[in-house]
Amino acid sequence: MAEGRVAIALSGGEDSSVAALLLKRAGYEVTGIYLRLWDSVHSWQQEYQAERVCHILDIPFHVVVLHEEFRRYVVDYFCWEYRQGRTPNPCIACNQHIKFGCLFRHALSLGVDYLATGHYARIECSSGNYFLLKAVDASKDQSYFLYTLSQEKLRHILFPLGSYTKTVVNQIARQEGLSLASRPSQDVCFISQKNYRAFLEQYFSGMPGEITDTGGRLLGQHQGVVSYTVGQRHGLGLALGRALYVVRIEPENNRVVLGGKEELYGQEVIARDLRWVGGEAPLGDGNVTARIRYRGREVAATLLSGQDCAHIWFLQPQRAIASGQAIVFYSGDRVLGGGIIDSSRPAAPHSKGGAYVTAT
Repeated sequence: MAEGRVAIALSGGEDSSVAALLLKRAGYEVTGIYLRLWDSVHSWQQEYQAERVCHILDIPFHVVVLHEEFRRYVVDYFCWEYRQGRTPNPCIACNQHIKFGCLFRHALSLGVDYLATGHYARIECSSGNYFLLKAVDASKDQSYFLYTLSQEKLRHILFPLGSYTKTVVNQIARQEGLSLASRPSQDVCFISQKNYRAFLEQYFSGMPGEITDTGGRLLGQHQGVVSYTVGQRHGLGLALGRALYVVRIEPENNRVVLGGKEELYGQEVIARDLRWVGGEAPLGDGNVTARIRYRGREVAATLLSGQDCAHIWFLQPQRAIASGQAIVFYSGDRVLGGGIIDSSRPAAPHSKGGAYVTAT
């Protein structure tokens, strides 16, 4: 039987509810915590479900209010990035600053030994070093969102679902009466019905500007660069007679640039704001792959890591590389770290300085 006190972050959903059950079965002293982040009917329903789960499991229930922190680190960041013509990832910001930032510090201040969540990922320890690994269920793996976790934090974190498949988690929920916690998922929890444009317009109005092709030819007008993302094809408001995609956003020129499908592909990426799970960039040759979006596949790449940025060259061109998104590096099942995509271009890799790591 495991020993120790665990605070489990409950979302009101099935995954975190089953994670709490598994911790209690393992022998931990478990306390449920619901994060009150954003006022909406949906969030109040989630809080009710989280409290109901704690009642079923007979564990204490607490609410932590982080409205201001969530607005500052997640919502304001989300809006600012779109205004800069970038594509943000609010889930990564929330994990870094809210769940494993504010909540992590709050939980440990209460004297618990661990903070647990319902993420599908694994943690292993060998010779005093902690490793962040992909989940057993590849279709549910969420390690992409967790690359900012440090050694100090990993030693105080538990991911009970990492070795389970979603099918088994569903079965456990039904057997234990936790299916009541099931709820539809949302890409961005503070935006209903994926209506990004309407949400962003609450914070700033769009300034009309030019839509051009990559040769500079004027194609039309847009009502604000915040309404566009790299790779977008639909909703452009233009009848051009051929398929065109957003290939570049130039906020400094208030311009959206369209191109053909072949112009969406890039081969070199510059990433900044680097985080390494082991505390430093990997050195030497290794079996490293990279992922440029959560649902994207891992692809072979060459990584040249410097002090302030990394240059990544893909062995095969990649489609719709969006600045602002995270690029995460793997060696087999192990997460090495990641960073935020600053820019991309179809260029050869740099050959001087740093250390190359080649993916195969």
